[in-house]
Amino acid sequence: GEPARVPSRARETIEASIISEDDRLIVLDKPAGVAVHGGSGLSFGVIEALRAMRTQEDLELVHRLDRETSGCLLVAQRRSALRTLHELMREGLVEKRYLTLVKGHWNLGHTRIDAPLRTDIRVGGERTVKVNPSGKEAISEFKPIQWFGNLATLLEVSLHTGRTHQIRVHAAHAGHPVAGDDKYGDEAFNEELKAVGLSQIGRASCRERV
Repeated sequence: GEPARVPSRARETIEASIISEDDRLIVLDKPAGVAVHGGSGLSFGVIEALRAMRTQEDLELVHRLDRETSGCLLVAQRRSALRTLHELMREGLVEKRYLTLVKGHWNLGHTRIDAPLRTDIRVGGERTVKVNPSGKEAISEFKPIQWFGNLATLLEVSLHTGRTHQIRVHAAHAGHPVAGDDKYGDEAFNEELKAVGLSQIGRASCRERV
């Protein structure tokens, strides 16, 4: 994107979120509410802002995070780094973990949800993902970290596949929708938590398992 199209405040936000950088890779702690790329009415995201700031570099997103999800985002500075990381991901050598708050008292223990997901495009272009036997394989592992009475539970989620909205749909499928999720969540629960300041859907982290 052209530098003038990315507001200076947005550039400052992206620059401040960089937590590690070498000649192959940039690692950002992406804030919630910031898109990773332009589209859906947005003229820019993290990758466009970085390209505007670093016009001499060949930057590519290694993976994506939902706009409202905060956490670790990898941006390759070289094609060779992009290829290497994609190969590691295909071989299952990159572990993706998320922390997420869900509705209710999770009593399923450490559980693995294996439920195929299908993406439907609704009228107006809105994407909706559903558990459906005709969908693509989707596997998530949920592990409770902390309970907040019967109101909510903090979970660590490990993804074995990377489908669109996977955690949010699998959590709702298990009867414990993600807090703050206005698409697959529980409206009354969201309002209850909004009153105490909740504004984020989830937090992601990743590490190489080799």
